[in-house]
Amino acid sequence: MCVVLTASKIRCPGAPVQQDAHRRTYIVYLGPMFLLRILFGVTLAYVALVLLAWLVQERLAFPAPRAPLPDPKRLGIAHGERIELVMEDGTKLAGWYLAPTLHRPPPPSPALLWFYGNGENIASIWQILRDFQPPGAALLVVDYPGYGGSEGRATEAGMYAAADAAYAALVARPEVDPKRIYVYGRSLGSAPATYSVTRHPAAGLILESPFTNAAEMAREAYRILPRFILRLSLDNLSRIKQVRCPVLLFHGTADRLVPTAMGMKLAAAAPGPVEVVLIHGAGHNDTYDVGGREYRDKVWGFVTGTPAVMEGRTGGRADRRTGGESGASVRPTARPPDRP
Repeated sequence: MCVVLTASKIRCPGAPVQQDAHRRTYIVYLGPMFLLRILFGVTLAYVALVLLAWLVQERLAFPAPRAPLPDPKRLGIAHGERIELVMEDGTKLAGWYLAPTLHRPPPPSPALLWFYGNGENIASIWQILRDFQPPGAALLVVDYPGYGGSEGRATEAGMYAAADAAYAALVARPEVDPKRIYVYGRSLGSAPATYSVTRHPAAGLILESPFTNAAEMAREAYRILPRFILRLSLDNLSRIKQVRCPVLLFHGTADRLVPTAMGMKLAAAAPGPVEVVLIHGAGHNDTYDVGGREYRDKVWGFVTGTPAVMEGRTGGRADRRTGGESGASVRPTARPPDRP
């Protein structure tokens, strides 16, 4: 292989223009060894990229933002309390418990177990927790290991162990009806949510912007990387096939991080009753803002079983497998974005 290079003689300013006779033509031969060196360099760079992806994949899936756990009472949530749970390995988890806001006679109240997205923690979404707590229902949320105010390291196994501890703490509350536990999971939180309802009794499952599994997410976001390096499972698709309770699924139609098609695939795989609410124009991190009150009221109605709450508060409607109308935002501040 050769490359032909042509160069002109350099002249000083004001010097007479030289003729083309001063042009020189050079032929540079690129032999097989040169090409092999280029190929070796590209291969080495790709191997380094694959190795780096193998090493940091948990950091990508679990960025684990840290923040002190706020006191709900100092934030004006009189019925809230900070809690501390201990996992089987001794890791301490920080969390919130919001007691039912309405005084209910027996039987005990329903409860909502909340799992947030990978770029969040309780400190960053406390307003959402306050606003989305269904009337007359309890709410419990914990920071995953390594997140927020919790100890430990963020891993897939640790997240599932935290989910078990959170569920056990919730059903142990005397004011909570263990037969009416609802589980909510957003984005990454859809994994511990589907895990929980396949391991423990649940009255319903709420998923928001859920993905199918880690393999399909990696294929979507990191196409050039081989699949064999993936250590994470996060297999919602397999678990949803075991879910028998009713499922309420929200997804933004403009979600570029987790395609809407993934949510529809999960809905189709669920063997039990499923209601899909598409939030028109919402991306991955603005579903609460775009969905607004109707999103909140839909969650409330699903947990409390009150149709008037679902359909009568905003004048909008959200039909099965269709998108709800957009309502006003119920949250004044921005939510930290999930990361790919």
